[in-house]
Amino acid sequence: MELRIFTEPQEGASHDDLLRVARCAEDAGYGAFFRSDHYLKTGPVPGLPGPSDAWITLGALARETSRIRLGTLMSAATFRYPGPLAIAVAQVDQMSAGRVELGLGAAWFGAEHEANAIPFPERGERFERFAEQLEIITGLWATPVGETYSYVGKHYRITDSTALPKPVQRPRPPIIIGGKGHRKTPALAARYADEFNTSLLDMDTTAAQVERVAAACRAIGRDPAGIKFSTAQTVCVGVDDAEVKRRATAIGREADDLRAKGIAGTPGEVVDRIGQWVERTGVRRIYLQLLDLGDLDHVELIAAEVVPQLG
Repeated sequence: MELRIFTEPQEGASHDDLLRVARCAEDAGYGAFFRSDHYLKTGPVPGLPGPSDAWITLGALARETSRIRLGTLMSAATFRYPGPLAIAVAQVDQMSAGRVELGLGAAWFGAEHEANAIPFPERGERFERFAEQLEIITGLWATPVGETYSYVGKHYRITDSTALPKPVQRPRPPIIIGGKGHRKTPALAARYADEFNTSLLDMDTTAAQVERVAAACRAIGRDPAGIKFSTAQTVCVGVDDAEVKRRATAIGREADDLRAKGIAGTPGEVVDRIGQWVERTGVRRIYLQLLDLGDLDHVELIAAEVVPQLG
């Protein structure tokens, strides 16, 4: 089991805040630091100083960290054209010496599109564009140097792209796909995903979706073991009940609610909770949604008291 740090900076974080958390996570031994990709706050918080661009952030962190992996849960396919996105991710992969992972999704938050003059097509078209982006991005990265890449789809057309730059990781940076769809999402994951993620879903829903993705893999002759299954859950850990309650209050939540719906409690409770996730869902990676980015002691506590017990 691997624990990764996952942040939601649109809810309120400067780049310096993110840098402190990323460096703390790296020093504490976590394998990865991820961030959401949103241009508008999603909750009732003020969201100051305002949203930031995920790939600009990761490019900066690539040069200010040395070991920890970096990525998004999830970049919206509506935000960027596939060619420029492939270039940006490949460039950040070069800047990080091969530490980038691309989480890509169809987009769901209409208000952030309206607030930033970004078109937000109806759901069916968003998913079609998402599928085409996956084909294009992987196609660009797979094109040998010296050859060109062309593509004609319903929504995108590419003519004689040099398909440069190339990412450092070969054959490509890991691609993460997620979602609750019962048919199209599992089929896309079976074709393109190195990892399949469920975010903030309960165990039963996650287990059912994991099985759908596994079935979709088997249907095309792919071994489901080739996909890493993961979840993202809100985290709140304390040395005792009082500290758990204090941390829950700091993010506007109830400790008992987080125990029931997230990864929360004392270190012993959290180890048991993670064991339940593994047994009931088959996930082998958990993204800890860290909502109080000023509480670095929280990051260090989990690394010191939870991670060593996971084996």
